Amino acid sequence: MTVKAVIWDIGNVLIGWDPRRFYDARIGPDRRRALFAQVDLHGMNLRIDRGAPFRETVEALADAHPGWASEIRMWHDNWLEFTHPMPRSERLFEALRRRGVPVFALSNFGRGPFELARRRFPVLDRFDRVFLSGDLRAIKPEPEIYETLETGTGLPPDVLLFADDRPENIDTARARGWRTHLFDGPEGWAARLVAEGLLTEEDIA
Repeated sequence: MTVKAVIWDIGNVLIGWDPRRFYDARIGPDRRRALFAQVDLHGMNLRIDRGAPFRETVEALADAHPGWASEIRMWHDNWLEFTHPMPRSERLFEALRRRGVPVFALSNFGRGPFELARRRFPVLDRFDRVFLSGDLRAIKPEPEIYETLETGTGLPPDVLLFADDRPENIDTARARGWRTHLFDGPEGWAARLVAEGLLTEEDIA
């Protein structure tokens, strides 16, 4: 069966996202490690990914940890500084569009952060459709969010090719019958797109 659509994770597949790098530069590696050990920033971010309001969720955690309040508020106020372009991935995305291949996003991403990201990365507005955890109130690797994409696109699992950088997200997709690619860099992803007949060597040069 020929691949009929390519599904992209966003963070660290299409655009870079690395809060640790930001905090290392802003407050130093030692203080950053202490912050991440003492404050559940990961849990806060998961709540935002599930649809909790961005600013209010960050402020609530800052209020709960007054000794770290200014650093926690950076998660909202400096969020765009967590991001960086991935030009090679963007070129692959645009090559697929030029070839007429439908491209969908399936991403754990809060609506508030996503709106910020759209300001910096116009590529996020060029998907055929975006399936965002913050809108759907489900996150990968929960099966519900994959099912929503299948229903929303009207495509069967075996014609979908999905790239994600998290093995657990790939595992759920594969169990549903999707074709998958564990993303560890754009070169491997480029080779996979060529192997599937979606792009040519000239497209990825």
